[in-house]
Amino acid sequence: MIKRIFAIISLLLCLVSVNAQKQNNPPNIIVILTDDLGWADLGSYGSTFYETPQLDQLAKTGIKFSNAYSTSPVCSPTRASLMTGKYPTKTGVTDWIPGRSEDGKKRDYEKIKPPPTAFQLPLQEKTIAEYALENGYQTFFAGKWHLGEDEKYWPEHQGFQTNKAGWSKGGPTGRINDNTGGFFTPYKNPLLSDGPMGEYLTDRLTNECIQFLENKSDKPFFLMYSMYAVHNPLQAPKALIQKYQSKQKQLGLNDQQRFAKDEEWMKPEAGWKRRLVQDNPVYAAMIKNMDWNIGRLLDKLKSLHLDDNTMIVFTSDNGGLSTAEGSNTVNGPFRAGKGWLYEGGIRVPFILYWKGKIMGGATHDFPITVADIFPTLASVINTQYKKDRLVDGENILSMIQEPNKKRTLFWHYPHYSNQGGKPAAAIRSGDYKLIYHYENKEVELFDLRNDVAEKYNIAKEKKVLTSQLKKQLMSWLNQIGAKKSLTVGLS
Repeated sequence: MIKRIFAIISLLLCLVSVNAQKQNNPPNIIVILTDDLGWADLGSYGSTFYETPQLDQLAKTGIKFSNAYSTSPVCSPTRASLMTGKYPTKTGVTDWIPGRSEDGKKRDYEKIKPPPTAFQLPLQEKTIAEYALENGYQTFFAGKWHLGEDEKYWPEHQGFQTNKAGWSKGGPTGRINDNTGGFFTPYKNPLLSDGPMGEYLTDRLTNECIQFLENKSDKPFFLMYSMYAVHNPLQAPKALIQKYQSKQKQLGLNDQQRFAKDEEWMKPEAGWKRRLVQDNPVYAAMIKNMDWNIGRLLDKLKSLHLDDNTMIVFTSDNGGLSTAEGSNTVNGPFRAGKGWLYEGGIRVPFILYWKGKIMGGATHDFPITVADIFPTLASVINTQYKKDRLVDGENILSMIQEPNKKRTLFWHYPHYSNQGGKPAAAIRSGDYKLIYHYENKEVELFDLRNDVAEKYNIAKEKKVLTSQLKKQLMSWLNQIGAKKSLTVGLS
């Protein structure tokens, strides 16, 4: 009953806030997009090893979403969705750029040939930055872009007036050792000058964001901080690593307790394994540094008296890396991680903060996706915004007013991932989620309310529902012209 009363109050405040925006006082906007941060990597989402006091406080004073999703289990497609409000298939970006099969080689265990992915977000797509710019906003980008191999597709050509460090690469480059290159200067990034010896990339990019706030014009601003953290390579300041090495020792675990290494799906690649517990000290240090830097940004916002009229969105581009490439984290109760269409690969943390406009402290469990960011921001940038028919996302503020409204979400990832995932598509309708596997045309059906870990495939038990959801998924895939392998049909 208390939760219901709290929810009603939150809805009323949200209604008031939306009406208040009809006044000529458009809010500033900050979008913080992290890279490979898992759903359970924040204290407010259940982690007991990682420490994120700044983000936990943001969740406490804002709204936390427990059923938030990326639109892909890998980075570039989700980033295209955030920028356009569309499912990745509509933009052509269905895999990370340039993709696993860019070399044209087919691994022995790959049974089908996936379709190609676009190497850029097309310039004809309207981005949320372009919409903000058209409506009088000053626009600024810092961090990872990964939406174009060629310079003409980088942020400064997609609506951002200033671009710090956003280019073709999906992670820090130029690594020399644990203290130089990669996350440490020299960055070897054409859009970010090298810093003094020992400078750390996340610190530097936060400095760039803070400098923008200090020197911004009188216009409202749209700042996108697209962090390279916590993507590989795993590198962090030594003092923080030492702190979490001590914490790791207190757990007293060995590698047999940390990883599962004998599961059937792991056989094709020697490096595939599944992490069982969060205790990686370097990864923990990267998260702590990330959180500290977000705190610095929020503190600057307050000191400049900008906090009262700034909306903040925080999320991740896909689930945490748990089954390959170091298997850095564990995604809470969810199955698998980055590169998979199981919940661990697509369920992400999501926090929305807007002081005085939405009531803080609430947790919402209705499904949302990263594609919802575009129409949500567009609606507060301009209260007269009308959603284009091709935009798939919905206004989160409107959904808060109708939390029980049924929603259906879709995914199409027709690729083999670097993390062991195979080509698949998925649909979530209510509490049920169906995954269709392109290799063998098999389906899995899960009841997420009672089986959030996706342990029990109930497709045979619920044949009618399975048939209905599969038919709905196939209809959606055909409707949007989803690319599929030449050797696999949608049947």
